[in-house]
Order: sequence, then C-alpha cells, then structure tokens
Amino acid sequence: MNKNSMNKTPIFALKLATFVIALGYSLIIPVMPFYMKNLGAGGKELGWLTAIYALTQTLCAPFWGVLSDRIGRKPIISIGMLGYTISLLLFGLASSFWTLFIARALSGILSSATSVASLAYVGDSSTEDERSKNMGQLGAAMSVGVMLGPLFGGILAGYSLALPFFTGAGISFIAFLLIVTVLPESIERSGYPHKKDSFDFLALKSMLLGPAGVILILIFIVNFCQTGLQGITGLYVVDKFGFTTGQVGVVWMVVAGVLIVVQGFFTGPLENKMGDKLLILTGIFCKALVAFAMVLTSGFISVLVVFGLFAVSSALTVPTLNASLSKAANQRKGILMGFASTAGNLSKVIAPLLAGYLYERSIELPYITMGAIALIGTIICFIWKKTVR
Repeated sequence: MNKNSMNKTPIFALKLATFVIALGYSLIIPVMPFYMKNLGAGGKELGWLTAIYALTQTLCAPFWGVLSDRIGRKPIISIGMLGYTISLLLFGLASSFWTLFIARALSGILSSATSVASLAYVGDSSTEDERSKNMGQLGAAMSVGVMLGPLFGGILAGYSLALPFFTGAGISFIAFLLIVTVLPESIERSGYPHKKDSFDFLALKSMLLGPAGVILILIFIVNFCQTGLQGITGLYVVDKFGFTTGQVGVVWMVVAGVLIVVQGFFTGPLENKMGDKLLILTGIFCKALVAFAMVLTSGFISVLVVFGLFAVSSALTVPTLNASLSKAANQRKGILMGFASTAGNLSKVIAPLLAGYLYERSIELPYITMGAIALIGTIICFIWKKTVR
C-alpha cells in the first residue's frame, strides 16, 4: 500500500475492529454482576475473570506479533475478529461459571491478535508524519467503544442478560466481513518481500537494547500508572467525598470524551509540531502531576479538572509511544507491537493489585506512589530524549 495515499476504507475497517474490541470489553460491565449472581459466583470468581483476560492478552500478544510479521497483518486481524465473535456468543450462551471463564480467556487471546496486528498495520501503511495521527484515531475509536459499551450493555440487558453479548457478536462479525472484503494486506505492499524468512533473534535483541527497549519501558510505566489510577479512583472519591454513582459516571464520561477529542484531533498535529519525544515527556510529566493533584482535590469540580488532565496525558502518550515504537521497528513491527501489548497488559495485572494493597494502608498512598513512578518515567524519557539528540 502506498503510504502517501492510505485510503480511508482500511483505516475505517481498523477503527471498527478496535471499536468492537473495546465495546465487547466494556459491554459486560453492567451485566457481569447479574450474570455472576445467576450462576452462583462471587467476588473471587469475578477477580479470576478479570485476571484471565489480562493474563491471556499478556502471554499471547508476542505470538500474534511474530505471526503477523511472517504471514501478514490481514489474516491475524481476521482470525482475531472471527474468534472474538465466537467468544461473545459463548458469553451469551453461558450456563456455568466455567463457560464464562473459557469465553473470557478466548476473548483475551483473540482480542490481542486484532490489537497487535492493527497497530502494526498502521505502522506499515502510514508515513512518519501521519503515524501518530492514525494511532491516535485508533485510540479514539477504542475510547468511543469503552464509553458506549456500558451504556448499550445496560439498555440491552433490560430486555435480556444475554442480548448485549449477542449484539456485540453481530457487530464483531460485521467488522470481520468488512476486514476480509475491503482491507488490503499491508506487508506485501510495504517493501517487505521476505516476510517468511527465518526469525532473526539477534536483530530483535539489538532493537530491544536500543530505543525500542526504552519505549517499551515507558509503555509499561504509562500503562501501570494509568491502570493504577483508574482502578482505585472510583473507590477513592466515594470514600473521601461521598460521590454518588451518577457523579462517578460523569467523571468517566468526561475522561472518555476528552480522550476521543484529543486523540482524534490533536495528538497527531502536536506530534508533528513538538516531536514525539517531547510530546511523550510532556504527557508522562502531566500524569505525575495528576497523581499528586488527586491528593489535593476538594470535591466534584476539582476531581473533574484533574481527571480531564489525566485524559489529556493518556491521549498524548499512548498513541505517540506506539507510533515511536513503530518507527523503531522497521521490519519487525508485529513482534514489537506484541511486546508493547504484553507490557501494557502486564501492568494491568500488577497495578490494580498494588494500588489496592496501598489503598488499605492509606487512601492517598496509591496516588503518591503512581506519581513517583510517573516521575521516574519522566526522567527516563528526558535521558532518552537527550541521548538520542
């Protein structure tokens, strides 16, 4: 595919695929407590369902990345979407906890395929000037899915608990058909004629010990702080300020709205103007400020302002880090995007556990800790920026 003329149809197909994954993930949020209750399961089982999703994504992402480098992006994206359709159908048909567990594991395995290959596809098909913009638009599509999923899930569940899953499966299958019919393969047209050559571990080691390794560390730190803050804030604002469920919902709606706007319209132009390293540095430093500022919040308005900044920092850093990794990857975009997914998902397993433990010691401690970790990331990014220059 000509990078200078990447048409809108492939990007739309990738946006839809990313949107469906996020929608399917968040669709079950209002439904799952009732599902668990009907199946006689409790908090421990719900914890396992959450953990198995992140764990399977962590383990499988590098495999899908390697495979997409060898056989192409389109087959991996297609396999992921079709398998994701099946996993949502299994959720809708589940009659036992173990069916849910298997479906959630399958969902994690296959959603990582689509996510990794989609990011690699954008890296293959975009010019350096457009890469951050296109990565940001994928992130915006994911944010829309995360925002709409609970809303649709709650409405559809009023008719049937299984209906949200069947609806998500239908949307997923439509995305699969669109990918199969209109999405061209990116590797064959990107100047990579030897995609089936044997895997070069020395080349991968060289990349991991260079800029790509630094970017992966920053991806882990950013996702670690982001997940840690997201996981504990709902409880924090209820315990400290007595927020109602409606107020908590407004906070997350504002976060999703800011993410959509900034990722969709501002991240790309800012990256072109400031450069990727300065933009990442700014975003990580903002995340540190957010963490420390949460300790100083005094009510609903101040929480909205602080978490609006939180959304801005996330919108600036995540797509720009992915774009920077894609630039460093050359012919190994798939495997490095797989490692990026692993780093992000591993943080989603560790960060909530750490934040929960710290919260039991002091409700302010998770924010102080995440802020300190974000500052470490800021220092690493500053050294990286100065070294490369």
